[in-house]
Amino acid sequence: MPTLCVNTPGSKIRLVSERLEVHGTDPETGTAILRVVPIRDVDRLLMQESTQISSEALATLLRADIPVTLLGWKGQHLGSFQPTTPAQGAWRVRQYQTSLVSAFTLTMAGRIIAAKIYNQRRVLQRMSANRSEDSTAALNYLGSLLNDCGRSRTVDEARGYEGAAAARYFQEWATFLPAAFPFQRRSTRPPLNPVNACLSFGSTLLYNEMASCIHASGLDPALGLLHTTQDRRWSLALDLMEPFRPVLVEALALDLFTHQILQEKHFRPHEGGTYLNDEGRAKFVVQYERRMERQFMSECAGHRTTLRQQLETQAVMYKSALADPAKFEPFLMN
Repeated sequence: MPTLCVNTPGSKIRLVSERLEVHGTDPETGTAILRVVPIRDVDRLLMQESTQISSEALATLLRADIPVTLLGWKGQHLGSFQPTTPAQGAWRVRQYQTSLVSAFTLTMAGRIIAAKIYNQRRVLQRMSANRSEDSTAALNYLGSLLNDCGRSRTVDEARGYEGAAAARYFQEWATFLPAAFPFQRRSTRPPLNPVNACLSFGSTLLYNEMASCIHASGLDPALGLLHTTQDRRWSLALDLMEPFRPVLVEALALDLFTHQILQEKHFRPHEGGTYLNDEGRAKFVVQYERRMERQFMSECAGHRTTLRQQLETQAVMYKSALADPAKFEPFLMN
């Protein structure tokens, strides 16, 4: 169980020996132990804001290098408890200095955008082949953008290619959704329909994991390249997760709706937006974890791996690139 997700409102996580006990309220029997999980089987903990954890359980998780993330009821990332990592001041100084070098920033941002467009194109290729639909026009357009983006002279110009690719990609991507779940455009604050609710929640999970990987590598996840450095966000995490969005978040959303794993009953409206409810989030996390932990033979890496391992690899590669930019290779879908 790489990720333990505690989503039941009012539940409490306690430490008993080397196990986590999740206590909740059963409507028939009263207080009950909902689940018992050995700590050795947990790699990370996700908690909804309506749940609680004891200080003993929290301390034990952190000693075991297990991060704990708190999510709001809308699925937004409220914050995390990160295990202490060895101080790497010299690497951070190098990161701060290198992030101000325009040539380095352009090179890294260009590679990230190229990988994202490549993966968007591969998602459409696979969906088109599986469903016998003609996506030739969209694939050709993305292919031309992929060829041209490498010639960008500024980061803003590279962002322009990214924006053009995203617009055409989502236009074609939406055609593979069931008619019951239409999608016209990306909306985030708030998500305006179930499809956007899933994309936002999946992005939140991915963002949190990428930030944790960067923290673990000893770098500062706030210093962005493609996403400008701003207060109150992990801009580098947003950068490094971009190539994974099509492969994980968007491909997963298609599967969830196509196979009716998520239905209308799994969403609720609130303050002009649409959000996954408790049951919907639980179903989403299960499928997210399966996709993250599924092994595959990576043509780029040359060995069997998982998407979660590739997230960790991206952070390590980026750290190496601070000394030698050639060592950074963004994730590419087979």
